[in-house]
Amino acid sequence: MRKLKLLFGVHNHQPVGNFDHVFEELFEKSYRPYFDVLEPFESLRTAAHFTGPLLEWMQKHRPDFFKRLRDLVRAGRLEMMSGGFYEPILSSLPEEDAVGQIRMMNEFLEAEFGQPPRGLWLAERIWSPTLPGLLSQAGIEYTVLDDTHFYYAGLETNQISGHYITENQGHALKVFPISKTLRYSIPFDLPEKTLEHLKRFRDESGFDAVTYADDGEKFGGWPETYEWVYEKGYLKNLFAALEANRDWLETVTFSDYIQSTPPVGRVYLPMASYDEMMEWALPHRAASRFEDFKEQLKERGLLEEDGYRTFLRGGQWDNFLTKYEESNLMHKKMLYVSRKVHRLTLEQQKESGALRELYRGQCNCAQWHGLFGGLYLNYLRHALYNHLIAAENIADALLGGNDRGLQVEVLDYNHDGHEEVIVSNPLMTAGIVPAYGGAVFELDCRPVCFNLSNVLKRREEAYHRQLEKADAPHTVGEGQPASIHDRVRAKEPGLRDRLFYDANERYSFMERFLPPGTTLTDMKSSRYRELGDFTGQPYEVMRRPDAAAGAPFELELRREGTVAGDAGAHPVRVNKQYAFDPDRGGMTVSVTVTNTGDRALNMLWAEEFNFTLLAGDAPDRYYLSPGFGSERPRMNSEGELSGVKRFGLCDEAFGFSLMLESEPEGAWWWYPAETISQSEEGFERTYQGSCLLNVRLLRLNAGEVCGATWNLTLSVAGEETFQAKGS
Repeated sequence: MRKLKLLFGVHNHQPVGNFDHVFEELFEKSYRPYFDVLEPFESLRTAAHFTGPLLEWMQKHRPDFFKRLRDLVRAGRLEMMSGGFYEPILSSLPEEDAVGQIRMMNEFLEAEFGQPPRGLWLAERIWSPTLPGLLSQAGIEYTVLDDTHFYYAGLETNQISGHYITENQGHALKVFPISKTLRYSIPFDLPEKTLEHLKRFRDESGFDAVTYADDGEKFGGWPETYEWVYEKGYLKNLFAALEANRDWLETVTFSDYIQSTPPVGRVYLPMASYDEMMEWALPHRAASRFEDFKEQLKERGLLEEDGYRTFLRGGQWDNFLTKYEESNLMHKKMLYVSRKVHRLTLEQQKESGALRELYRGQCNCAQWHGLFGGLYLNYLRHALYNHLIAAENIADALLGGNDRGLQVEVLDYNHDGHEEVIVSNPLMTAGIVPAYGGAVFELDCRPVCFNLSNVLKRREEAYHRQLEKADAPHTVGEGQPASIHDRVRAKEPGLRDRLFYDANERYSFMERFLPPGTTLTDMKSSRYRELGDFTGQPYEVMRRPDAAAGAPFELELRREGTVAGDAGAHPVRVNKQYAFDPDRGGMTVSVTVTNTGDRALNMLWAEEFNFTLLAGDAPDRYYLSPGFGSERPRMNSEGELSGVKRFGLCDEAFGFSLMLESEPEGAWWWYPAETISQSEEGFERTYQGSCLLNVRLLRLNAGEVCGATWNLTLSVAGEETFQAKGS
């Protein structure tokens, strides 16, 4: 009897920046028990991929687990797969970084497990047609992709089996198609159902081999799966069923299969990922239409038809860089720092630790969002910035010395066709975007490697439509857990009432002109009326003298705009000047508002700032102001304060504070910016940062001018150790 070959692999990953207790929990609930169950089934041949952050954690905290894996590898029962060490999206990296990450993983696996890897797990299975050349440089022979990729190439179901060969400019690579049917069946169907699928693959489709490869966290780590997979014996029953059916079903490793079986044929695959990722990458309106269209096809019985799969596709991973500007800024920070690191010698890159810090800052998870929290998890974004700033600190110190003074660069940093201004010294980096309100989009406290501007905009998501039916978790029968793709639940009631959407990115030093009756509640709920056309609009660069070494630097911006009034749009000029000192962690920003029209103006002027200390309800992150006395309002509080010039933030956990001093004083408003997003646990509310507004009533007759100045100071513990507390 002809046997069906089953290529079975798991991908185990924890992102850079995840909490240690999460590593611990997932190890005990998923990674360790999976191999506890697998080990006794000696006839099974499987593959596994562990990402670098997880390997490093296990090496430090569970070194005995490496011996278990080593024994399985030596026995020929387990194949270890390579990948970018810190799980980057390879196609989004400079080529030298992509190859470097793979080689780092190859060297680690060979040193620890005694065999050089032949195959690679491609992060999120994000494929680019140029990858064969890149992977061949790193010595990789094969990878695994979704059957989705093959449908997009025009193949039909009965053609998608075994493995294919693809190439780019003569660089060949073998590719295995992962069965979506098996991905959705394991571990959620009973083993008998999975065996039925496998029999159909052999008998009806005529397959010689079929691939299952998916997240190892599905085996105990996903919600409600531990009881099913281990306590109720699902995984043991599955492996027993595979072993009991060896007369027609055989598990083999990928390397053994390509050694004994030629490719089905040659294929050229378009840029793609698994179909869920393609859908998540769409802008929210397009994603909603796509979802509705799929539902229509489903009702007509056409959704699973081969003839339509080729044409039913969403976006591509790179769309996240336009869907979320925060993702784009992380990506461009990475490119910016990579260029600096690669100006070092190879010896400097490795011995200084700059290269490893750069690689850690390239982990993919915080750069996109779908079913998992990803981009919406502020601590994951912080981790990337933390490592990138650390790499930048090392590179700058080696390239220019610790006493390098003020450095100014003018470049198209975010690749939007406009120039940005990057000002830095050893204490601080500030990124200014003249084309977007002349605002500050990045503010780094470099001694503690912390980006205070890492605040996510509140935006509409296609899945917000599901909040109406959010409910408790459910099972699908016989104790089987529902897949996280099918679960809809909220982690707390009333989330729909907390859906607010921002009109602008959450930058700092943005001028808002508002009706006099505007309230803090209006601002928090995004129900205010913007009278001016200054926020998010282009400012003209008036003066940008070159920064001489060790000298101060000033940047002068201007916008001739309008403010809406009873008689229509009213002309107003705003001048903004940034001033930086080489030895200071901070800046002075002066703004003047001129009524250039022939009628009087009466409005509120709110200068907006957005900063994060990551934790909204931690006692060691709080607001500072003389007006609070001995109180320490936490970052998730809201309120109004008048009669004080100084208002700031203190972070005792990381050891720094930020103080804003306004002249004249104005009033201070503050509130938390919180998002509603989906995760594998359900819909959740997440603190993203805090919005501060310095508000003053502005009455300007024709030709009159009004101005304000803000001194922003970053203090690090050991310098001005929290002198601002209560002062």
